[in-house]
Amino acid sequence: MTDARRYHRLPSPFPMKRGGALQEATLAYETWGALSPEADNAILVLPGLSPSAHAASGDIDPSAGWWEEIIGPGKPIDTQRWYVICVNSLGSCKGSTGPASVDPVSAKPYGIRFPDLTLEDAAKANQHLLDALAIKRLACLVGCSMGGMTALAQMLLHPGRTRAHISISTAPQAQPFAIAIRSLQREAIRLDPNWNGGDYDDAHYPEAGMRIARKLGVITYRSALEWSGRFSRIRLDSDARQEDPFAAEFAVESYLEAHARRFVRSYDPNSYLYLSRASDWFDVAEYGNGSVAEGLRRICIEDALVIGVDTDILFPIEQQQAIADGLREAGARVRFEALDSPQGHDAFLVDTQRFGAAIRAFLDSLPKPGTA
Repeated sequence: MTDARRYHRLPSPFPMKRGGALQEATLAYETWGALSPEADNAILVLPGLSPSAHAASGDIDPSAGWWEEIIGPGKPIDTQRWYVICVNSLGSCKGSTGPASVDPVSAKPYGIRFPDLTLEDAAKANQHLLDALAIKRLACLVGCSMGGMTALAQMLLHPGRTRAHISISTAPQAQPFAIAIRSLQREAIRLDPNWNGGDYDDAHYPEAGMRIARKLGVITYRSALEWSGRFSRIRLDSDARQEDPFAAEFAVESYLEAHARRFVRSYDPNSYLYLSRASDWFDVAEYGNGSVAEGLRRICIEDALVIGVDTDILFPIEQQQAIADGLREAGARVRFEALDSPQGHDAFLVDTQRFGAAIRAFLDSLPKPGTA
């Protein structure tokens, strides 16, 4: 299978918001569709913490992407109309420069010597890519979860560069519950002896810490309603408890373990730490004299769709409402969709029929490329 990823070399040095700079850094991305002659049909998609830039299948890489039901010919984000770009966040380990990358100065992996990372750094890197692609103004900027926070940063830092915005299950700032969960995830990784202060290798990977971190995440990605409906108190038919009296006994425990084991070796622990902390640091209020509402009012776009889920405990629906209210106060035409999906935060990845319908209707309402 051929890798469809493309790579953009960022300016070197690339200064970071909290100090330090990256040398010879790159941003990984994929594209679908064709850019119009006026370069006015570009949609940038920013994913959550763990997905790669492979949001959908294509001619080069036919494997299903993480948003396969949403992006493609005739789909809600129709690649016959739009030129779609999906970026892997700066700091990730899915192609973009991050803690797992080799520092060209030391010729060793950065590890925790990677500069402090903020979502503003990721937003600035995204804008460099758009400049290189000669896209002066996005038709639409789509942000999911952590990517939605990066999208807000991008619109604040680069006013006038985005026409419309789709905000999905995100927040203008991390709330105490989300910060608490992410702090426990980071602690689980750092307390694993194999983490070794950030210096580990494949033979000494902090698997136990990553498994616990991922389990904590998965618990918050779905709702209690779904956990009850899907697993109830179903017990496992296993002899494992004869050797370990505390072995998994319930089906939900087995599900969490299987999910965690699929994830641990596919993601770099230090990248997880850095992006998790960047999510906690981000705060729109920094741009509004301490007020989230005032910060949101500084975002200049024409249209917005804000989608939230009422069972999302990680990014509560009230935060989606705050984003919608703030963008409306800034003068944008805003559609707010509060969905009652039982899938919680992960609904945008699972309940694609309802999310897709809302996205399609919104994009269909925008001016056709070449007419705006």
